[in-house]
Amino acid sequence: MVGHTRIAGLKRLLHPRHLAVFGGRFAAAVIHQSERSGFAGDIWPVNPRRAELGGRPCFPDVESLPQAPDASFVAVPREPSISIVRALAARGAGGAICYASGFAEVGEDGAALQAALVEAAGDLALVGPNCYGILNYLDGVTLWPDVHGGTATEAGVAIITQSGNVGISLTMQQRSLPLGYMISVGNQAALSVADYIEALIEDPRVKAIGIHIESVNDVERFSQAAIAAHDSRVPLVALKVGHSNLGARAALSHTSSLVGVDTLYDAMFERLHIARVQSLPEFLETLKLLAVMGPLPGRRIASISCSGGEAALVADAAETLGMEMPPFDAWQEQRLRATLGPLVQVANPLDYHTYIWGDADAQRQCYATVVAGSQDLTLKVIDYPHASLDESQDWDRSIDALVDAAQEVGARTAVISTLPENLPLPVREKLISHAMVPLQGIQEGMRAVKAAMDIGEWFGRPAPLPIKVFDAAAGDVETIDEWRAKIELKRFGVRVPEGQLADADAVLTVADTIGYPVVLKAANPGLAHKSEVGGVVLNLADADALRRAAEDMHPRCERFLVESMIPAAVAELLVGVTRDAQFGLSLTIGAGGTLVELAGRTRTLLFPVSEEAVRRALDGLEAARLLDGYRGCAAGDRSAVIGAIMAVAAYAEAHAAYLEELDVNPLLVLPDGQGAVAVDALIRMRTEMQE
Repeated sequence: MVGHTRIAGLKRLLHPRHLAVFGGRFAAAVIHQSERSGFAGDIWPVNPRRAELGGRPCFPDVESLPQAPDASFVAVPREPSISIVRALAARGAGGAICYASGFAEVGEDGAALQAALVEAAGDLALVGPNCYGILNYLDGVTLWPDVHGGTATEAGVAIITQSGNVGISLTMQQRSLPLGYMISVGNQAALSVADYIEALIEDPRVKAIGIHIESVNDVERFSQAAIAAHDSRVPLVALKVGHSNLGARAALSHTSSLVGVDTLYDAMFERLHIARVQSLPEFLETLKLLAVMGPLPGRRIASISCSGGEAALVADAAETLGMEMPPFDAWQEQRLRATLGPLVQVANPLDYHTYIWGDADAQRQCYATVVAGSQDLTLKVIDYPHASLDESQDWDRSIDALVDAAQEVGARTAVISTLPENLPLPVREKLISHAMVPLQGIQEGMRAVKAAMDIGEWFGRPAPLPIKVFDAAAGDVETIDEWRAKIELKRFGVRVPEGQLADADAVLTVADTIGYPVVLKAANPGLAHKSEVGGVVLNLADADALRRAAEDMHPRCERFLVESMIPAAVAELLVGVTRDAQFGLSLTIGAGGTLVELAGRTRTLLFPVSEEAVRRALDGLEAARLLDGYRGCAAGDRSAVIGAIMAVAAYAEAHAAYLEELDVNPLLVLPDGQGAVAVDALIRMRTEMQE
């Protein structure tokens, strides 16, 4: 966490009383932009080779400034930037934006310069380098050397981006997003995204924070900031760009083939109650909904349109995104039939046809009846004609009727257009003025609704646990054989089959001891996937069957593992732990068995792992239906499954510095009350553990 002095400096930087600008053309641009946005404080150009800049007299250096500036924009080459930042820190300035590039993003020489820049900054709040700066539309502060499209607002969202050009584009949005802050963070040499989040959540005018990032440098620190946002009930929305190549690393375990960096980001965002979106339009629509209306308390929606095609688009999206469309109550059906006539089928989603189109009173009655229902949000689908047609009167009447109905009932109501461009600016502004959300585009609008529902659910839960990243110790990695792996896991509470290692001459004796039926497995060192090479034979009922199996396997195997055969299971699960350089250890749960990579969805959790998180992860799997008793079959022992997963997590934490990979596949889930058994296991451990 940054020091308190730097945090105080960041607050001064975000809300400055005075501004110093260093440089030539770009510094002049900052002066121009600040004047255009109505910045009321002092602006001091600093340039030893110019008498004036932007129509203002220049100061020769930091020492000659009237006082230590709250905010500084340093737009000079990289080497002089370091000297200026050092002088600002010595003077007691609040914060500085380093515009110059050529630092860590260009290699070792640049990295050395960036280290020198950070050292020079000390406790100064340093933004960048290699960034555009900060726009504060709430207070008219424009520390930005280029064009931008935002306007003054009394409240709105903050956007933090690692891309200056994307930041510029987002300020040009035509979606009526009330934008309060735009922060371009650049290389994050001194201040991280987490620091900006913690500063922004203290501003009550910030209704949500959007994060456009390529990566998170410090996962633990980021988790602390996200938890602070949760506690302050400030929604976070993330657009993470850059997907990992799952084929970039080779691994022995099934789990490692399933878990890539992007999966870990998904796990982090879900853990920290951050809504992840997949595109800039979704990003903007989600932030707009949160700014105007806030998180939604549930997942029930109603839809109103005058087209069956529009109704179907909403219904399809709602079902895909896990929303409910409850039927109308009896009193609603009665009123709607009286208003719409006998030719309209009354159902949610409601297609009221065009019988009442142009009739403002009838539309008001229809809309008021629908919005008064039990749903958490009502959507009205409408697309305006092109402005050049001058045919929007009936559309305006429809919007007016909706506004009146929503105001009368006091219900959460949004308008959504099928295409983003079909909702004009005056209509959007009118809706926002009445706390109604204008959503542009069915796909991005419905995904925004889903994100607001997720956040509403998360805000009803306790704050998430901070993420712990376990760093790896030094040392080579070795594979622990199945037998030793099971012994290790059993010590932590994982149930394993009764069994014993044996050579070819002893397999029958072992089987007699543990009792038939048995399983015979090849126990060759380093053999990870035995079933793929014929190294597993199941359900051997007697000595003859066991002898034949051992003879068939003997040319390829000198050592065997003989285990008791576990009765037929309700389900097979995978429980695995992998290591990532950025996230440390993570735990993955999914369908198990030989077809694990083809078996569909998995869920990944970051450490520390809680029982509640495991329970939710299980509920999110297709295999959850098997645990609940699929099509009349016996239900699985869910509590035993959770206990086994928590035991695996406990083992991982106890060996966190040394564990590289762990696979329990499959974990056989027996009928309720009979337990769960790990019938195969693989562990890869750093050898330093043995010292």
